[in-house]
Amino acid sequence: MEPKKNPKADLKRKSVLFLQLGLVLVLLITWRAIEWKTYDKEAIDTGQLSMDDLDDEEIPITEMQNTPPPPPPPPPAPEIIEVVEDEEEVEEDEIESTETNLEEIVEVEEVVEAPVEEEVADVPFAVIEDVPIFPGCENLKNNEERKQCMSKKISQFVNRNFDTDLGAELGLSGVNRVIVQFKIDEKGNITNVMSRAPHPRLEREAARVINKLPKMQPGKQRGKAVGVMYSLPIVFQVQD
Repeated sequence: MEPKKNPKADLKRKSVLFLQLGLVLVLLITWRAIEWKTYDKEAIDTGQLSMDDLDDEEIPITEMQNTPPPPPPPPPAPEIIEVVEDEEEVEEDEIESTETNLEEIVEVEEVVEAPVEEEVADVPFAVIEDVPIFPGCENLKNNEERKQCMSKKISQFVNRNFDTDLGAELGLSGVNRVIVQFKIDEKGNITNVMSRAPHPRLEREAARVINKLPKMQPGKQRGKAVGVMYSLPIVFQVQD
């Protein structure tokens, strides 16, 4: 016997699809129901203005008063001019002419400009033509001998007057070096003393000793007295 239904028209095979579509539709309806909003018509402000709510504003009426203009100022009093007779005679000074007589002009001879002295800068001790003369080195005629004599005298003077115990007081140890530079100016005086040392007190001590150097005969360059720059290393050892 042949079946009456078409096997291809069996709806049970699509029951899962219909179930899913039904769930989606129910979820959509539920979401729209939750999001649905209602408003009270009486609470809605339509933005209309009722003219009956405004009170009539009373504008005061002001009256214009005609005030008379201020009176004009009184006319100024007439100025009285007093005429004074000129009885005193004034003596006028005679003005002498400033013009010169061309016949009295003396011809000026040719003007000779005075020679401008060339300024010589400070010269280092090593290249000075005539070295400064330290007291006690006057009898030496050779410039090289005077240099050696001056260096020896300055070293002896510093060794006698420099306080070497200062290094121990400052907590220094070993060999210490102080570099001093100064200038012997055009008059033989000691100026521009500068020092560099491991401690500021050593620098001050070196400057104190150098400033006590005696006045010397100034050095000369091209026969003219000039400033001479001199450098001196001071080396001493602190006993541990």
